[in-house]
Amino acid sequence: MRGHDELAERFEERRGRLRAVAYRMLGSLGEADDAVQEAWLRLSRTGGGIDNLTAWLTTVVSRICLDMLRSRASRREDPYGDDPPESSADELPEDEAVLADSVGLALLVVLDTLGPAERVAFVLHDLFAVPFDSVAAVLDRSQPAAKKLASRARHKVRGTPVVPGAELDRHREVVEAFLSAARGGDLGALLDVLAPDVVRHADPAVLPPGVAAELRGARAVAEGTVLLRHRTRYATVALVDGDAGIVVTPGGRLLLALRVRVEGGRVAAYEVVAGRAGLRGVEVGVLGVVG
Repeated sequence: MRGHDELAERFEERRGRLRAVAYRMLGSLGEADDAVQEAWLRLSRTGGGIDNLTAWLTTVVSRICLDMLRSRASRREDPYGDDPPESSADELPEDEAVLADSVGLALLVVLDTLGPAERVAFVLHDLFAVPFDSVAAVLDRSQPAAKKLASRARHKVRGTPVVPGAELDRHREVVEAFLSAARGGDLGALLDVLAPDVVRHADPAVLPPGVAAELRGARAVAEGTVLLRHRTRYATVALVDGDAGIVVTPGGRLLLALRVRVEGGRVAAYEVVAGRAGLRGVEVGVLGVVG
């Protein structure tokens, strides 16, 4: 019994890290906890005697997650789901909301577009600094193959900017100011960041009844943006079709994408894209350093 208790104590010391690994691989706190629990069951059957317990558990959890991702892929789950109920974002468990924020909402969306092996390779190496020999062992691939998978995933995560770096940085600052003003419902700040002749196009499905899909002019667009401020709780700035934009991702699933056009240091236009068909045509990347 003492040996079992000691093993359980050693496992609990590592639970937080294992949960973090599993969550980044699966994007679901419930599934991550299931994977970690399965790893404990497998460990308890070994009776201990493992030299590097952290490495062993990381490998086991990663293989469990890989199997779960492959099963999910075989069911062809779509990361761009239909619009969830309005209350779904507010009902996201607090611990999962905090964890999602720590990972990065845009990163969760992009990770969902990766193949199972790509996702595992990227999470292990780029996010947790697991050496490629261990990554290769998890994937049952050669080290060069594991490196190629991680490199391919890294490219997808970063996306492909279509504007120069300095210009992208300036656009990002404008979009961040726009999102901050929208989140705060600050009409004055919105008017400051919107061009006088700004145009907003939105998918009618995301608008309240009777609200026009197209708005023109800073005042009308600012008021229309404030009307949808409840959408900003799970919004973050991201690379959208190669330029700074915004994604709304309750539960780590892409609900809305905003293509934003910045001119002269202000938002000249933005388009709200929703629905499976529309979102499949949007390329999302992570702005800034991932790690």
